Amino acid sequence: MSQNKTRVTGASATEFVEAVEHPVRRADGLRLLEMMGTVTGEEPRMWGESIVGFGSYHYRYATGHEGDAAAVGFSPRKASLSLYGLSSAPEADQLLSRLGKHKLGAGCLYINKLADVDVEVLTELVRAGYRYYTTEAHHS
Repeated sequence: MSQNKTRVTGASATEFVEAVEHPVRRADGLRLLEMMGTVTGEEPRMWGESIVGFGSYHYRYATGHEGDAAAVGFSPRKASLSLYGLSSAPEADQLLSRLGKHKLGAGCLYINKLADVDVEVLTELVRAGYRYYTTEAHHS
């Protein structure tokens, strides 16, 4: 059985975000740290080298592969902000239609900067995603 590459590390999420070179990405990351922490009630933890996660859940695929992942989180990547756990909740589609400029990828929501989106809608997406992944609903 292969190990999940993205696991919790002991690194400081705040220090990671404060070290982001791109000034807008850094400022947006600091806002996301605060907002996701407030919404989830969780402390930020580093998952691997570049993902800041809040809360966690256990998954198991039909193949037998299983592991733990952040319930919601983000990574301030060079090209865009990658946000995780925000597109699977039942209400996500309706919220995404009101979010503003974004792209969806495999399990990721990409935005260039927070100024491109409605932060109140993003906050609701975080709340819905966190609730979805930290309840048994996603296991069905």
